Amino acid sequence: MNLPNQITTARILMIPVFMVLMLVPFSTGQFEISGTTLPWPHLAGAVLFIIAAATDWLDGYYARKYNLVSTFGKFLDPLADKLLVTAALLSLIELQLVPAWMGIVILSREFAVTGMRLVAASDGMVIAASGLAKWKTVFQMLALAVLLLHNVPFAAWNIPAGMIFMWTAVLLTIVSGVDYFVKNRHVFKGSM
Repeated sequence: MNLPNQITTARILMIPVFMVLMLVPFSTGQFEISGTTLPWPHLAGAVLFIIAAATDWLDGYYARKYNLVSTFGKFLDPLADKLLVTAALLSLIELQLVPAWMGIVILSREFAVTGMRLVAASDGMVIAASGLAKWKTVFQMLALAVLLLHNVPFAAWNIPAGMIFMWTAVLLTIVSGVDYFVKNRHVFKGSM
């Protein structure tokens, strides 16, 4: 197991700890910041999410820089990303900070694109991430991080930045999903 795969594995292992911090009703108190009340465990969970999200960049950096790209890493890295996003979305839905329909749209697109990639892979094709998909990921991670922080620091100015980022992420999710299927419709030709 090389360093990038160890980093990815660490990201996966952070997910249950993140979920406990976000969803178990600890009585450790809360504090006021930027005009909002933030429970201490939610702050710890948000910081852990941000660290876990940063490891996505870090494992890719090491894999490319030191030529440590592996088949296992190609499987594990996107799985870790989807597990992390799913955990954050489900936590935010449970905490009633994100409407369930937004989570369904984001997760449905992830399942659909992953399914298409699996079909393509079975035919020896690789579907790379598009520029739109990369922007979708940026806005997803921004939205999730800000919402996990209960919109700190933007709450001080009464700016719903977390939901603005989330709406942007949902729109990019839809557009990039349609883009993937339009540009890669050849994957399904002959199978319908």
